[in-house]
Amino acid sequence: MITHAQSNTSLSAQQQAMTMISAYTAKGDLPHLHTLLAQGLEAGLTVNEEKEVLVQLYAYCGFPRSLSGINTLMQVLEERKAKGIHDVVGKAASPITSTAPKYDRGKKNLEKLTGKPETGPKTGANAFSPESDVFLKEHLFADIFERDVLTFQERELVTVAALVSLGGVEPMLQFHLGAGLHVGLTEAQLRQLIGLCEVAVGQPQADAARAVLAKVLAAAKQ
Repeated sequence: MITHAQSNTSLSAQQQAMTMISAYTAKGDLPHLHTLLAQGLEAGLTVNEEKEVLVQLYAYCGFPRSLSGINTLMQVLEERKAKGIHDVVGKAASPITSTAPKYDRGKKNLEKLTGKPETGPKTGANAFSPESDVFLKEHLFADIFERDVLTFQERELVTVAALVSLGGVEPMLQFHLGAGLHVGLTEAQLRQLIGLCEVAVGQPQADAARAVLAKVLAAAKQ
């Protein structure tokens, strides 16, 4: 159920819709996704905003889930058009005018998300698989995150919801919960996000996400 209350302690109706769309896309639950896509449009999301959520999600839950979601959105739009409902398409992504290398642009965007400089030698997976670091910087954080259909805050909302729903990806979830806080999502909003995802994926995965959030919040207070 999408509610319309909004404050710095609760998600807006549009944010709630993005959360649930992301959760059900990651889970692959197309009947519920169909319902939530329609509810999202009714809550004020544009066609391009919903499409952008589904496009971004391929980077986190793969093309099969993403394309299934896009096909479901197309079905929803056709059904609504047949009923005489004409949904707002919304703005398309602005052209990228920067001539800086994509790797540098992605690195800068990542620094905006985390508030931390990307300096020093590569470590962990990025050191073991430097090509993955390139793909992440150039494609995810440049090609995708630079598209201004969604804000960074909205993109982190979508990402966290997908990771909660996927489960078993605690290190990545921890990173993105921290990024979500940095770009302006509040503790209360993140708790609400997890609660919404619980409807889609059940209590065990939601409780696992709450444990990760507790760790992120404890680190932020140090």
